[in-house]
Amino acid sequence: MSIYTEPIRQTPAPTARPTVRVKPVMPEHHYLNSPKGIMSWIYTVDHKRIGLMYFFAIMMFFTIGGIFALLLRTELLHPERDFMTARTYNQFFTLHGAIMVFLFIIPSIPAALGNFVLPLMIGAKDVAFPKLNLASWYVYVVGSLFAVFSIVTGGVETGWTFYTPYSTTTNGSVISMTLGVFILGFSSIFTGINFIVTVHKLRAPGMTFFKMPLMVWALYATAIIQVLATPVLGITMVLLILERALGIGIFDPAMGGDPVLYQHFFWFYSHPAVYIMILPGMGIISELISAMSHKKIFGYTPIAYSSLGIALISFLVWGHHMFTSGQSELSATIFSFLTFLVGIPSGIKVFNWMATLYKGSISFAAPMLYTLTFMFTFTIGGLTGIFLGALSVDIHLHDTYFVVAHFHYVMMGGTVMAFLGGIHYWWPKIWGRMYDEFWAKIACAFVFVGFNMTFFTQFILGSKGMPRRYYSYLDQYQPLHGFSSIGSYILGLGFVVMAVYLIHSIRNGKIAGKNPWGALTLEWTISSPPPTHNFDETPKLIYGAYDYDRVMTDGENITFKDVTTVSNGDDHNGNGHNGNGSKRAKIEN
Repeated sequence: MSIYTEPIRQTPAPTARPTVRVKPVMPEHHYLNSPKGIMSWIYTVDHKRIGLMYFFAIMMFFTIGGIFALLLRTELLHPERDFMTARTYNQFFTLHGAIMVFLFIIPSIPAALGNFVLPLMIGAKDVAFPKLNLASWYVYVVGSLFAVFSIVTGGVETGWTFYTPYSTTTNGSVISMTLGVFILGFSSIFTGINFIVTVHKLRAPGMTFFKMPLMVWALYATAIIQVLATPVLGITMVLLILERALGIGIFDPAMGGDPVLYQHFFWFYSHPAVYIMILPGMGIISELISAMSHKKIFGYTPIAYSSLGIALISFLVWGHHMFTSGQSELSATIFSFLTFLVGIPSGIKVFNWMATLYKGSISFAAPMLYTLTFMFTFTIGGLTGIFLGALSVDIHLHDTYFVVAHFHYVMMGGTVMAFLGGIHYWWPKIWGRMYDEFWAKIACAFVFVGFNMTFFTQFILGSKGMPRRYYSYLDQYQPLHGFSSIGSYILGLGFVVMAVYLIHSIRNGKIAGKNPWGALTLEWTISSPPPTHNFDETPKLIYGAYDYDRVMTDGENITFKDVTTVSNGDDHNGNGHNGNGSKRAKIEN
């Protein structure tokens, strides 16, 4: 994806000349310093700045949620009480789940990385509705403040799902927490609407739907889920607030209500929400695998369609969370079948990623390491989902630590690992500087080892009958709980190391240049950090995002390979080639 091409006439030289590489320099003006001043950030409509503000906010909440998780694992080192009461444990458990799901993982990739890279990847100067984008950020801030208020005014002890009758009878700041979730839903809807319109209306000339980067496909499918599913969560939260405040009997069986109805409402949103979390991560992995193996993506069209397939099926499988709730055998059988069905589009992606890696020129930099980590952990998460989708097996595993492990292998082993890979991949583009690759690999090793120690152990705990959400447990489970807690400390250490070298690189890292990875998507054709208005001229597509079989790049220049690899000996514009059978793409900004 370039802006301008021209044939290069060359006179054959008797001897080869060494390649002269120009040391990259930081651009004088870019989105970080132009315009200047705090007010320029408060009122900004630049999608890159909004994405960066989202990034810092969600990482703050990730830190808070992670601290709660470490405290929980510390309490579970021993069967009986260590340093917190049962009520405090329930509050920490609820806050860990609610913060990680609603404040971190759902907005993490779409609102932070998606906001930053989507317009750049399609050649747009901004999103379709810049002011709506800014509004979505402030709505997120307001919703987050309600959640923080709930923490400091007594907490919530219902679990992050807010199941009735717990949420209608227990003490705590349930109304303010659920109101915060309700407000956060508007932020998600605004972002989804913006992305759908942006993809439809602002693509660069020549970029058809089937020439878009797969990251854009994933964000587009995610946006559809956000717009269609999130209102259901909002309505559910309003009904819960009315039930708790006014006692109108929607979910109270003593007044003719049905507590299971709440579960239907909640999971009709929350299972699609799982794919709001994982689909953008899959999009990141598609980008990273192609760029880091320098190879054309295998099965572009099936991967693109599988994103839409996952979005569709995600609306039809909510009932597998309720196999033990008393629903009919027919309903349970249908939901079980649909649960297995959703594995097909996910499997399509995994096998195509593996085929892309085959015989690729793989660079084992940090983004690639997190990609391989994702493929390992997400595959385990997906396969263990088959156990939970089988009716007979789920009876034994339901509400055990097996479910906890499965959920974390999909969400953290999937979404968070992809998110970390995306951070390391686009970090040079965001800040214009590279991080320390050695420490990035060390941190990845800590994260990989710590994560698997923590959560693979919990598969064993669950299969042995250890129920989840329990404050105390039998002595026989102590060795496994202790091993899991030690793994959580290693995992936390990995994140601390990562934070240190990333923050250090912002001012002291090596200048990255516009394209340190040799990638072919449009964001790598402009300076790092990007200009305020992205592109000085409207870019025109002349090669695809994954055309590594047609072109080569040294980071600054794009060189077309020998014309025998190009259909009819021409490029997409029908241009010829020069005397030595190659063509150079010149990038002008």
